Amino acid sequence: MAHILIADDNKDITDILSAYVEKEGYVPVVAADGAEAVNMFNKYNPVLVLLDVMMPYKDGYQVCREIREKSEVPIILITARGEDFERIMGLDIGADDYIVKPFSPSEVMARIRAILRRVNRGNSDDKNVLNISTLQINIEEYSLSISGKKIPLTKKEIETMWILAGNPNKVFTRDNLLDSLWGIDYYGDSRTVDSHIKRLRAKIDKVDHPEWSIRTIWGLGYKFELEGQD
Repeated sequence: MAHILIADDNKDITDILSAYVEKEGYVPVVAADGAEAVNMFNKYNPVLVLLDVMMPYKDGYQVCREIREKSEVPIILITARGEDFERIMGLDIGADDYIVKPFSPSEVMARIRAILRRVNRGNSDDKNVLNISTLQINIEEYSLSISGKKIPLTKKEIETMWILAGNPNKVFTRDNLLDSLWGIDYYGDSRTVDSHIKRLRAKIDKVDHPEWSIRTIWGLGYKFELEGQD
């Protein structure tokens, strides 16, 4: 599984962030100082780094510079100081984002998801592949996998997941889905969509995916919801 490096000398913060990272489907790697952060980065090759600025031995800026000399991995700086010049310096030396304490762990995870979605899409030479957290959909091959496990789905079920997951947290009405999946000339009713979603859920729920779900919006329709985002 993919690792996320959390570097902070405050154990309470690393414990909280580690719990949230695990819920998201990643393996947390914790460092209590800057020197250890560099060692852990070299050892585990994480997909993202959460980096406190004020740490013993090496501060976050120095660690960020050292990582940038050899890797383009996403880096989010976390600090108790929010002056503009410090934010600008952090971004200038290669950080991808900047969060000021105190922060909401849910906000941190939302920023992680956003950055990793951009990275996954940017790294894919095939625009027919969608990667979101543990979910991967290849619309050209009509395949879907969760945490590396391929889920056998019908063509229409793959198309449904492609539409919903490709628009996280957007609500699609039943009529939207009928038109998109069956065409505007289809004479079925909303119960067709409900039955279709029910069968789809039964298949994908055979593999745990706590970081995302297909949520029913009563009276409206459905949406692909990422944990911690409204």
